[in-house]
Amino acid sequence: MFPGEWREIGNRMAVPSRHRVLKDRRTKNLTSRLVPGDIALISHSDLDTTAARTLVERKVAAVVNAVPSISGRYPNRGPEVLMEAGIPLLDAVGMEGFEAVQDRGMALFEGDTLAFEDGTCLQGILMTEALLAEQITAARANLSVELDHFARNTLAYLDNEKGLLFDAIEVPPLKTKFGGRHVLIVVRGEGYKDDLALLHNYLLDTRPVLLAVDGGADALLEVRLKPDVILGDMDSVSDTALRCGAELVVHGYPRGDVRGAPGLERIESLGLKATVFPSPGTSEDVAMLMADELGASLIVAVGTHFSLEEFLDKGRAGMASTFLTRLRIGSKLVDAKGLARLWTGQRPRLRELVFVLFAAATPIIAVFSLSQTGQTLLETARVSISLWMRRHLHL
Repeated sequence: MFPGEWREIGNRMAVPSRHRVLKDRRTKNLTSRLVPGDIALISHSDLDTTAARTLVERKVAAVVNAVPSISGRYPNRGPEVLMEAGIPLLDAVGMEGFEAVQDRGMALFEGDTLAFEDGTCLQGILMTEALLAEQITAARANLSVELDHFARNTLAYLDNEKGLLFDAIEVPPLKTKFGGRHVLIVVRGEGYKDDLALLHNYLLDTRPVLLAVDGGADALLEVRLKPDVILGDMDSVSDTALRCGAELVVHGYPRGDVRGAPGLERIESLGLKATVFPSPGTSEDVAMLMADELGASLIVAVGTHFSLEEFLDKGRAGMASTFLTRLRIGSKLVDAKGLARLWTGQRPRLRELVFVLFAAATPIIAVFSLSQTGQTLLETARVSISLWMRRHLHL
């Protein structure tokens, strides 16, 4: 046992502290197991913003990364998100050490060292603001090189995925009706919480179809909304969300690809049923294509990816499918932030009407009651009411 006690100021550990350490090669699998005060041991090169924000939400005491959190390929913002939240980041402790330690072991975090009760020690580089700024500056200098690679890969993928623009799409039959309705597509990407908060009035007014892409289903459940349809490869959505009663559509590889639909195995292991939708491209692209093909009148995107950094965060080498999908859907697709700024509602609610009418009538009533004519009419009304009450109530 260690003599140190767990103490912290905010999320910054003030003294050496003892914590439970949980590890996983896949950060998104690890986050569901973490509780406040745990240390997250990850193996995540170019730590992305979405993963970092999830770690912050779990209120971890520290993050220890087996590999460099910033490789230098591009200026990923994950480490910055942790620093802003006051969560220590111990970087590049090595894969050998990662494999050696036990999951759920207790360890003492001190400086640049994570020491376990069994004697194992992981030593790395403690991220500081100065070091972070230096690494981000170096990564920005390489961004033009990465952009060139990304653009070339996009052009190469365009030839293989051009069917998304021209070919007919065989959409699986669904019980949920899309025809003539608005469809809200929710991806658990950067800013999804803010987007959903901005759309409160829009959701009340239009009652759109709620189409979640993988973890987007959990995002909807967090704000007490139940998805109508969940689409994806089912690798980042919780069992709870899958069991919420939504229609399930597994995004599979294109027909003829021997890899089939890996996500279907998980669905069947839960005793659930799903439809398979084979298609190239990302799951969020496929969700948009499906909504369009099923007759959606408007498609609103929440948390979807479009910037270079977001695609690099997702590990995508190109954006051919996204580019082609946007071309095919055209003006039917709108961004949630833009819609929220423009939305004024399609039908006024009774409470709002009452407030508006009362606000408009207040100055008129005030001026009327202060005038001589108004006072005379009020006195006449008072006398009339008094006489009526005496006559009918025998007062």
